[in-house]
Amino acid sequence: MKRRKWLKLVLMTTLAASMLSACGGINSSSSNEGANAGSASEASAGSSGEKINLKLWGAVPAEAGPQEVIDNWNKENPDIQVEYVRYVNDDPGNLKLDTALITAQDADLFINYTINRLQKRVDAGVALDLSSKTDYNIDEQMGPDAAQWKIGDKYYGIPTKKNMLFIWLNKNMLDEAGLPVPSVDWTWDDLREYAKKLTKENVYGLMQHDAAFTATIDGTIAGLGVTKPDGTSNFDNDLWKQQLQTVHDMMFVDKSTPEYGEQVTSKMPVDTNFLKGEAAMLAAGEFIFRNANNQKEFPHDFKIAFATIPKVTADQKDYKYAGGLGDMLSVNAKSKNQDAAWKFAKWYADGGMLPMASGGRIPSSKSVDNQQAMELLLKGNEDSYDTASLNNVVFGQFPSFQLNVPQQALDARKEEYEKYFLNEQDIDTTLTNMTKRHQDYIK
Repeated sequence: MKRRKWLKLVLMTTLAASMLSACGGINSSSSNEGANAGSASEASAGSSGEKINLKLWGAVPAEAGPQEVIDNWNKENPDIQVEYVRYVNDDPGNLKLDTALITAQDADLFINYTINRLQKRVDAGVALDLSSKTDYNIDEQMGPDAAQWKIGDKYYGIPTKKNMLFIWLNKNMLDEAGLPVPSVDWTWDDLREYAKKLTKENVYGLMQHDAAFTATIDGTIAGLGVTKPDGTSNFDNDLWKQQLQTVHDMMFVDKSTPEYGEQVTSKMPVDTNFLKGEAAMLAAGEFIFRNANNQKEFPHDFKIAFATIPKVTADQKDYKYAGGLGDMLSVNAKSKNQDAAWKFAKWYADGGMLPMASGGRIPSSKSVDNQQAMELLLKGNEDSYDTASLNNVVFGQFPSFQLNVPQQALDARKEEYEKYFLNEQDIDTTLTNMTKRHQDYIK
């Protein structure tokens, strides 16, 4: 029933009537039949000399690396040609991908950016179970963090890159203020003091990208546990209260970070603001390298340093850092060319994706040399970065997580903290409501 509801959402009203009967039977058995059908199709194509055409869906703009990856593959593999399809990683974009996956018309491979999205695709039977693929050891190639992507103790894709969220620092502004690059174990109280000292006319001390806004509370709950020992929601923990209060005070007391309402309603381009010198610090991910390395469109004359996303308190136990592995590359279980798609997936993961390193997508496979990835990341921009902090943070090793909380609970949480940051309710009401809504979902 859960799967059917999801499929109705994906296919909308016009497709639901025609697809429900076909999709309702998707299960492990039908997935295996799809795999056999794909192999048979390839055997036929191979014997007749026909060219196999695959489509890979991903959210990174083609010109930011994916097209070069595809061109390299197509040059080396004339019998298996791949086309890149870009989708926007938001609700409408994912709906478009999900429709393509279920209709099995033009999506052979696809990249998942959150485990929640992958879970829905596993439930719908469109992500291929890789248990039978004995020619590639994901745990061995990608390391222990890969296991965070397992669903039911199985892999439904290969996590291909190192995920990173950190604080981008305008080192010139830090130097002018007499502030050192922060240590790895700094706290939000430390960051708040930095932001106060760095705030000046037309310059915020800190801006946060949407993707990084909940990094600290996510890392906190990943360490504490999403639920308490008695099974009830842990969304009302004191560390969340302290963290949300700190950010609220930075908005409305210190004025060192934009007010939430202003940032959301204006769709503030925080990465551009940072590169223009309108923010001294930026909480964001590795995807900012794509713009930071593009001096033609985003010129800047300051050196960039890096710090970790801070903990709430210095003595906080089991805090985990936003990161781990990402870009989960899956094969469509309904594809007619699964063997060819799997061949491409292994090649992509073990170095084929290297052209994307210049945009910050560092491969996670042990087959890829970190030094080579770093050289590609910095190529032509070596003087723009503080390499000591970049090595410590971007290429450092930290306990990380993939937050496995149902999307409905995260959406409810966001609705409540948004009310707090819009001054529509106080912090205690916010925590109470978040906890109650999470608990209702648990029940």
